Amino acid sequence: MQVLDRALAILNVLSDQKVGLSLAELSEKLQLHKSTVHRLVMVLERHRLVDKHPQTARYRLGMRLFELGSKAIDNIDLRERCRPHLTRIVYEINETVHCSVLDHGEVLYIEKMEPQRGLRMASSVGYRAPAYCTAMGKAMLALLPEVEVDEIVRQSGLKQVTRKTIVTPADLRAELKLIRLRHYAMDDEEKEEGVRCVGAAVVGYSGRPVAAISVSGPSFRITKDKLPNIAKAVIDVARALSAELGHKPQDLS
Repeated sequence: MQVLDRALAILNVLSDQKVGLSLAELSEKLQLHKSTVHRLVMVLERHRLVDKHPQTARYRLGMRLFELGSKAIDNIDLRERCRPHLTRIVYEINETVHCSVLDHGEVLYIEKMEPQRGLRMASSVGYRAPAYCTAMGKAMLALLPEVEVDEIVRQSGLKQVTRKTIVTPADLRAELKLIRLRHYAMDDEEKEEGVRCVGAAVVGYSGRPVAAISVSGPSFRITKDKLPNIAKAVIDVARALSAELGHKPQDLS
């Protein structure tokens, strides 16, 4: 067990180093004798978990970790992962919650949970909506490179859905800038009259948005005085799910 702990400690130390570490530096950081560290890195190198640079003799993480990580990501069931988080928001906020992914300029709803209330949202799993007029869609667009957003707008356009829908690229860019600053997005009756939504992006290990989570409800229930609490709950849950998917929490601040 001690050997395994030490091997994992080497991988953790190297994960924070862009240019790698020498054997002496590894030994110093881990507070282990150089001979012990050398034996461990030789085994890790043999399994391609660690690489030794041929010129500098510095150690860095190996490509085998990327291969294993890619397979782990492929095996993640996003719907299954998001359910406990959606349940948490439903309990806290008592409004409908959704999880969606971005697909060709649209949000595709992959999960939905509702409280026991009389008035409910007319959405369902498999439902699609334009990204630019939904809280979840805008939350994900805000984290994409501008060139990708421009291409989505070029392909899908900015069609008027309600009197509050954003319909110009300039207004959309301003909205996405605001979302990046406050870490959440709003759909203030932009897709459906009388409905407000608050959404936040879920970020994957690569730093790109992989999904989004939102709270939706009638505008008379999702009032402006409730927005700070709703936004905080959505952001907290999106960050927790992002962390599960491998994104470092400090990168989400």
